[in-house]
Amino acid sequence: MKKVGIMGGTFNPIHFGHLFLAEYAYEQIGLNRVLFMPSNNPPHKEELDIVSNEHRLNMVMLATRDNPHFEISTFEMDREGTTYTADTLLLLTKENPDTEYYFIVGADSLLTMTKWMNPQIVFKLCTIVAAGRNHLPQSQLNIQAKLLRESYGASIIMLDMPTLEISSANIRERNAADKSIMYYLPKSVNDYINVHGLYHH
Repeated sequence: MKKVGIMGGTFNPIHFGHLFLAEYAYEQIGLNRVLFMPSNNPPHKEELDIVSNEHRLNMVMLATRDNPHFEISTFEMDREGTTYTADTLLLLTKENPDTEYYFIVGADSLLTMTKWMNPQIVFKLCTIVAAGRNHLPQSQLNIQAKLLRESYGASIIMLDMPTLEISSANIRERNAADKSIMYYLPKSVNDYINVHGLYHH
């Protein structure tokens, strides 16, 4: 069986926190590759400042192009309407029966996964790989992981890794305020944001 990681998200914009987490999961779990899968207008985020699919996809391409085991998937962007992780996994596992999927999330997602659409399908079809987060106590995460294992039979791997406290929201705020975002994301992405005047109000 192939082991493939999935990094989903709006990537608005993609930053070193995403890349660091993906690389760490790749190495620690021994994945064959990691798919970066930008979402199509995400169900949980009612944000007005999500830039176009094209811009977000271009930034992901720039950020991942020099890593041979990072790939881009437009699987969710290419589908109409709201895309849910459960539906994505149903389609992917049907198309690729030889692949085990590992869904890579920040630790805070563990706390909200029960509110996702059809969480039982998500837990049945993939292993959840969660990063630690500095501001969430490990005991709280362990309790939540235990709950998901007992309630849903979820497979959860907690990565033991340093956390980069970088958020896309903070990058957007800094850029709008003309502050440097230089070491938050790859230079190629920073240049792209500047050239296209993204995240300026």
